[in-house]
Amino acid sequence: MSVDRFRALVKEDFDAVNACIIDNIQSQVGLIDDLSSHIVQSGGKRLRPLIVLLTSHASNYQGKDHITLATMIEFFHTATLLHDDVVDESTLRRGRETANEIWGSKASILVGDYLLSQSMRMLVSANNRQILELIVDTVNQISCGEVKQLANRHNVSLSIEDYFDVIRSKTALLFAASAKIGAFLGNLGQEAADSLYAYGLHLGNAFQIIDDTLDYCSDAKTMGKNVGDDLADGKLTLPLMHALQEGTAEQQQIIKISLQQEGGLKNLDKILEVIEDTNAIEISRNYAAHEVERALSHLQVLPDSIYKHALAELAQFALERNH
Repeated sequence: MSVDRFRALVKEDFDAVNACIIDNIQSQVGLIDDLSSHIVQSGGKRLRPLIVLLTSHASNYQGKDHITLATMIEFFHTATLLHDDVVDESTLRRGRETANEIWGSKASILVGDYLLSQSMRMLVSANNRQILELIVDTVNQISCGEVKQLANRHNVSLSIEDYFDVIRSKTALLFAASAKIGAFLGNLGQEAADSLYAYGLHLGNAFQIIDDTLDYCSDAKTMGKNVGDDLADGKLTLPLMHALQEGTAEQQQIIKISLQQEGGLKNLDKILEVIEDTNAIEISRNYAAHEVERALSHLQVLPDSIYKHALAELAQFALERNH
């Protein structure tokens, strides 16, 4: 299953979002244009703006603000990617060198700030108080979540509740906000808006869980980032959490030592064996499948349409993707 089929359903709007991105990424500073274009045009799926478009159509919205708001979401997401790559010292994203690898951390942080300011400018231009409050609250929670994740690096005692709290802030909240924007634009009412928010939240959880499994069962060419990045960063994600719980005493010790060291990839091959021995990937995928089921249950508030069906299929896509 490819994301292209979902884009085709809203092709005119999706093309308009791409045009809006190009129009609003321009500045009077060459470095801003070069760096921001590098990451914005690096082949991302643009799932979050796609969710804005699909939920807007599913809510029977007839205006044009969904184009501006979908672009706003993509700019904010891109800003967080630039900042994340600096914090994580990542060298590869979407199969290309990261901006911080090419231009350095200082430039990446500052251009991330520029994209954040552009997203806020577009948010204000939509002149929708409900959506303004939603996004401001989302930005605040995501920022707190990123700090919490940083504080939990090398923490081998992270609980499953802590893990879900991290991925909620890291990924799911922006999916949820993207879905709720469509409901607000279509004036579906608070109950429907809350249901679409829950859809996005569980979809985002599933998306991040699968992303965490790919860190241990894919390759750099397919995934677009280095295998074992999470381990190198000292992040205890769901597959490794299960391996740590179910492995032998010797295997547990190898995982703990690797997590507690900076760049602990020395034992990556052994850890991959533990993950396979404990069936950690399949167990993690079962968690993701449960999140997809919960996401689908919240689509019942929408009237039947091709866009509603696309949102359901998008949840399945999150589960089946390999990059």
